[in-house]
Amino acid sequence: MPAERLSLAQARRIALAAQGFADKRPTGRVDRRHLRRVLDRMGLIQIDSVNVLVRSQELPLFARLGPHPRSLIHDATAAGELFEYWVHEASHVPTEHHHLHRWQMDSEHKWSRYWTLQERRPGYVDEVLRRIEADGPVASGDLSERVGKKGQWWDWDDAKVALEHLFWKGAVTATRRANDFARVYDLTERVIPAHVLARPAASEVDARKQMLLLAAKHHGVGTLEDLTDYHRQKNAPCKPLLDELVEDRQLLRVQVEGWSKPAYLHPEAALPRRIDACALLSPFDPVCWNRPRNERLFGFHYRIEIYTPAPKRVFGYYVLPVLWGDALVGRLDLKADRANGTLLVRGSFAEPGAPVHAIAPRLLAELQAMGEWLGLERVSIADRGELASPLRRVAGQYARG
Repeated sequence: MPAERLSLAQARRIALAAQGFADKRPTGRVDRRHLRRVLDRMGLIQIDSVNVLVRSQELPLFARLGPHPRSLIHDATAAGELFEYWVHEASHVPTEHHHLHRWQMDSEHKWSRYWTLQERRPGYVDEVLRRIEADGPVASGDLSERVGKKGQWWDWDDAKVALEHLFWKGAVTATRRANDFARVYDLTERVIPAHVLARPAASEVDARKQMLLLAAKHHGVGTLEDLTDYHRQKNAPCKPLLDELVEDRQLLRVQVEGWSKPAYLHPEAALPRRIDACALLSPFDPVCWNRPRNERLFGFHYRIEIYTPAPKRVFGYYVLPVLWGDALVGRLDLKADRANGTLLVRGSFAEPGAPVHAIAPRLLAELQAMGEWLGLERVSIADRGELASPLRRVAGQYARG
């Protein structure tokens, strides 16, 4: 591995290998051992509630493992291997990393909603905690005192604010209800295994350094901003820590072709000769969740259009980047039409110069596998985008033969 300079192509292969795309998908039964392998590559799985296709936290597993039991995350959480916390936004995180986040739990929460609630209803948060202690796990709806119609998005009532504060502070831990995905809050000691909680908390400095090393492992190579973004750390306190990690040879400072800022390479990062992948990536997959890195590494401009009014959308509502080899070659606008048992491909767009006819057979196979995994009987491809015609042609060939 070059120690000082990397070509952009090398950086791409390093990054994708670090995320598990140089690994072969399992060919037999997929179980929790495979989930552990994926988590060793990714470190965490970002959570998102939008369910137009499937909730986003399931997609990184499909991209790396193919069809698998959809209960893997739930079962690992129930077994005490995963917990939920604010890391890269709301995330599933291995419980072995719980000690790295306790300094944040112990710090002062600067959330204005909490302090407003404290001024208006002193003692209310403690009452909520005592309720959980006495009566067991609750969802915010169990405590809700809202009067009138609920507003949009972050319109939380007092119960939700209290529960989220307790969650942030680590007094309670959340799991998810299967039927409606609502957070259910319980005392942390009743959810996280005792041996995990017995591990001493890392200091802020040690925790930040460990998270920087983990981010470098999961990214393979990245700038300061890439590495801090992985666990939503701040740049200022991390820059001197990165310098220390370089001085101790735990990270290597390198220059990547075309990057204006120095990058940091994990010493154990692999550089495969090629990446032979075909995958549909969640908008919140670590490969593409950092938009500036996405453009710098892949030359791929990507924006989520969920919050864009329909007439102003360019590609669609829920658009997944297409990974083919070591490049992001297109994007698909997907929807699960559960009532009609159909995976709808509402738009199939290719990047300029992408070999659409070479891509189409494997991409169609990936769509068919996804449809079966989601319990859908067929794939319907709308005639919109540069990949649509090649995909429809291959689908027609399969149907005839």
